[in-house]
Amino acid sequence: MSVVNNNRFIVSVKVGPKGQITIPVEARKMFDIREGDTLMVMGDLSRGIALVKDTAFYKMMGGVFDGNGDTDQEPEKRV
Repeated sequence: MSVVNNNRFIVSVKVGPKGQITIPVEARKMFDIREGDTLMVMGDLSRGIALVKDTAFYKMMGGVFDGNGDTDQEPEKRV
């Protein structure tokens, strides 16, 4: 693993026959990823793939996708 600084690193992983990868222990420690945690897999054709813990994703989204949003409310109309 190549450490860029205390907050970043670069590592290569191989994809296994079932499409699985192993997240290096250093990354699991840095991001507090534990067995049984749920990760969000996000992708963009021009920027690549990212893994984010679901709890961090929901926090970033401000609760939009956590089931607490009011989906029955009409969208705000713009003038």
